[in-house]
Amino acid sequence: MKKVIVAIVLLFSVQGFSQAIYEEERYVPETDPLVLEKLSEWQDIKFGLLMHWGAYSQWGIVESWSLSPEEYDWCRRTKGSNPNDYFVYKKEYEALQNTFNPTQFNPEKWAKAAKGAGMKYVVFTTKHHDGFSMFDSKYTDYKVTDPSTPFSSNPKSNIAKEIFNSFRNEGLWTGAYFSKPDWHSEYYWDPKYPPMDRNVNYSPEENPEKWNKFVEFTHNQIMELMTDYGKMDILWLDGGWVSKAPKKEIINWYDKTLNKDNEAYLKHRMVNQDIKMDELVIKARQKQPGLIVVDRAVHGKNQNYLTPENRVPEKTLPYPWESCIISGGGWSYTPNATYMSGRQGVHTLIDVVAKGGNLLLNIAPGPDGTWQQGAYDLLKEYEDWMHVNSSAIYETKPIAPFKENNICFTQNKNGQVYFMYLAEENQNTIPSEIVVASITPKKGAKIRLLGSKKNLKWVALEKGFKVIIPENMQNNPASKYAWAFKISAVN
Repeated sequence: MKKVIVAIVLLFSVQGFSQAIYEEERYVPETDPLVLEKLSEWQDIKFGLLMHWGAYSQWGIVESWSLSPEEYDWCRRTKGSNPNDYFVYKKEYEALQNTFNPTQFNPEKWAKAAKGAGMKYVVFTTKHHDGFSMFDSKYTDYKVTDPSTPFSSNPKSNIAKEIFNSFRNEGLWTGAYFSKPDWHSEYYWDPKYPPMDRNVNYSPEENPEKWNKFVEFTHNQIMELMTDYGKMDILWLDGGWVSKAPKKEIINWYDKTLNKDNEAYLKHRMVNQDIKMDELVIKARQKQPGLIVVDRAVHGKNQNYLTPENRVPEKTLPYPWESCIISGGGWSYTPNATYMSGRQGVHTLIDVVAKGGNLLLNIAPGPDGTWQQGAYDLLKEYEDWMHVNSSAIYETKPIAPFKENNICFTQNKNGQVYFMYLAEENQNTIPSEIVVASITPKKGAKIRLLGSKKNLKWVALEKGFKVIIPENMQNNPASKYAWAFKISAVN
């Protein structure tokens, strides 16, 4: 019962279905050989950048969610002339299009900083739930390139294309975040009816013609991204409640735990919102062979990897996964945001990779088109650490037990093992001895601190081993926050 209650709490928390318990979710393996090859490569590159950006950045608020009536408890409306009047608020929110003018937009600078930090791919929000397209879609005028948007006259007005090209030019993979729900579209939220929650505000089964127009609209927009924006590596879909049918687990939770007062509300939540994903994925891969598709929180073959949100699982997972984590503030631009420290950032990356996942770190551009200095400072911390220790991160896999106290482990494809000692706050020197109980080097194995060419003395113990650190190395480590040691062979 406790497990069911936890599932319910997560299911109806901030991001709804996307906050489901991924460790308990079944995974359907991919069968397309090109996708499998791509997915294997993706698991090797480990570190990516996520960017939430839209006209909402002008208000410095949470992206989109204040438009959904059911989210008011956690996402209160505070901006605009009359935030207590929902319809006035929505009108003024959508009018942010008319003042969006990020004239300092410089994606080349972002791409260089991301590459320097060791990031290997980018996922950019081409459209969030509010429906504002950050690309030049032919199927809506609610977009950054529409004449009503001041930035439309800028040579870089097609923001998504500029970002994808800039990051591709630095050698990074590109991924298009795309929201399946669209709260601006008349075919999703019909203006004749008030929205009740995040879902479509009419019955698709009773209004098939209208729903089919929304399906066509969604396919058209995604195919624009797959056709006109260069090589695309990942299609990262959000809004897991827009799916063919409700999950069996959710129905069971509803049947077993919720009283009749919730019945009408829950039935609406479970409305069948089939957008013909199988058909869409086939079309997308015809344009982009090997495309990784992430239909988030929708059980089935179109979720090529899972995406625990703003957290790191407690254990290794038996399928491809990626933790998407906020670097500072919120997912969207937060004025005067406080960013992770270098130590927090490095330790988070190590923790994720040691458990077999990728880290997708979110940075939110501001309304003027710039990153805050705190974002650059954090990426510089990653750059300094990865310059020394990247071989313990890239092209590695977990090795049991993945973590022992403050020591994390990875293993490369040649069977060599890394153990990474996570420093305490303000710890700037390496201990004179480090004891590892979980693994044992083979007789004659060599152990070296990354950043040094000197082999270290080590002693086998009854359980595990002990490595001796010379004094000059203790006081002059080649990196901060965590020290990675390479073992040439283990038993």
